[in-house]
Amino acid sequence: MPGFRIIRRTLLPPAEAWLRLTDWERHGALVPLTRTVVETAPPTGVGTRFTARTGVRGITFDDPMEVTLWRPPEAGAAGLVRLEKRGRIVTGRAEIEVRPLPAGGTEVHWYESLRIRGLPRLLDPTVDAAGRLIFSRALTAILRP
Repeated sequence: MPGFRIIRRTLLPPAEAWLRLTDWERHGALVPLTRTVVETAPPTGVGTRFTARTGVRGITFDDPMEVTLWRPPEAGAAGLVRLEKRGRIVTGRAEIEVRPLPAGGTEVHWYESLRIRGLPRLLDPTVDAAGRLIFSRALTAILRP
């Protein structure tokens, strides 16, 4: 399965970056034509489920996800959240790691592995390029001070 990694640095402390990155509704607000609905009660942790619905009018698709690993950053240690994509159309996983920097601030590593059912593997590089563009913009906006 193809995948891509995006790395960003921010002056935000790890705890603040983590809170922003795990605000699932915020992700939907920053991805074009997408709305995210959290289906489980707070707080977020392993087992939290949410769906990103993308589309216009009647032409939409759902990207249901579940948190399968939840390790917030603490006391100088990195944090990591893993999401499994459980949709009929979009499958794969995402991992977001929040690493404290020695001089302050945070380095974020976002890894995304997507597969769109029905698309030939020949188009995987195109899917990766589109995903990298969309998620890069969203990540930059999420981390903006």
